[in-house]
Amino acid sequence: QVQLVESGGGSVQAGGSLTLSCVASRSLDDHCVGWFRQAPGKEREAVGRITTKNGQTAYERPAVGRLTISRKNANTLFLQMSGLNTEDSGTYYCATRSSRVGCPSHPREFDYWGQGTQVTVST
Repeated sequence: QVQLVESGGGSVQAGGSLTLSCVASRSLDDHCVGWFRQAPGKEREAVGRITTKNGQTAYERPAVGRLTISRKNANTLFLQMSGLNTEDSGTYYCATRSSRVGCPSHPREFDYWGQGTQVTVST
């Protein structure tokens, strides 16, 4: 079992930046950690993920060049977002699973989820 807590969401003007944090109740060594966004009325979708064992990251196309996933320490990760636009609005979740069987992108592949943090981008 692992508990995840996201924070750092808020309201920002288009073009602005935000950094979200994901803090786990225990070490996330050898884990796959994904970041997901869910807009109202839409399905939860992946924005990017990291394999903590080697630091390898992968991003979904809209996020490339604007979002960066990084790891601060054994149980804390960040999602740095820049050049935000209104389509980036939504509730952001971090989720994790063991990386021994890979680091996929689909939400159904992840075992543990945080409660989410809201991001609102306005023009």
